[in-house]
Order: sequence, then C-alpha cells, then structure tokens
Amino acid sequence: MRRAYFLSLVGLTVACPAAAVLAQTDFGALVGLERGEWELKERGSTAVPRRLCIGDPSQLLQPYHPGRVCKRFVLENSAQNVAVTYDCAQAGQGRTAVRVETARLVQIDSQGISGGAPFAMTLEGRRVGACKTAALAH
Repeated sequence: MRRAYFLSLVGLTVACPAAAVLAQTDFGALVGLERGEWELKERGSTAVPRRLCIGDPSQLLQPYHPGRVCKRFVLENSAQNVAVTYDCAQAGQGRTAVRVETARLVQIDSQGISGGAPFAMTLEGRRVGACKTAALAH
C-alpha cells in the first residue's frame, strides 16, 4: 500500500504519493459557491446565526478558527464534499467536512480544540445576499 504525505505551504497543500506530486489550489465542491453574505446557523441551537462575508469559500473550512492562517491537510475533495484537518498551532486544531447542496446552501460539521477546550458544531450555511461592504469580502 502506498502512503501519501501532505505538506502545506502558505495555503498550498501538496500531496506526495510515491513519485507523483499533486498541488491542491482549490476545493472542487467549493468552487461553485456564490460569493456574498452567508448566514451560519448551528443546528439545535437558539443562538443568533453568525453572518460572514465570503469572498473565498475556503473560509467555511475553519468555522471555529476564522481568519487564522492554519496548515490544512485534505482528507476528501470531490464535486460535493470537502473534508480537511487543520492545525492552527497554539490556537488549536480541527476537522471540518463541508457538503455542498447548492451554490447557496452547505452543511458543515466541525470539531476540534480551541484555546485548550474541545468544540463540536454542525452548521447550515446559506447565502443571504450581497456583502454589506466590499471591503469585507476577502
């Protein structure tokens, strides 16, 4: 059985199975997602949904560590599903799976450690419109 080794360099994940090298620059399932303002609602929670301006859909891969630069390791990358593990050094780590239902609807399952404490969340993400300010779209 051949092993694949993953290396993450400045947001570029490289898989090195035996002699072949494959660069991962996008996530197939996330490519078709519409940019704009998204609402992330935690299933089973009465908390107010979080709003997020999405310019880069890979932001959905770190819902508990937004804005952090973390090393990502790709577990799955298909037309409808993306799964990664990520390591944000002292800030924590996690595993996130995103299932794309439509260009405006996703299901997110994420768990890990943040600030030394465990977290687990299941979110539904919906595009709700354009971002309020162009400066917010990253």
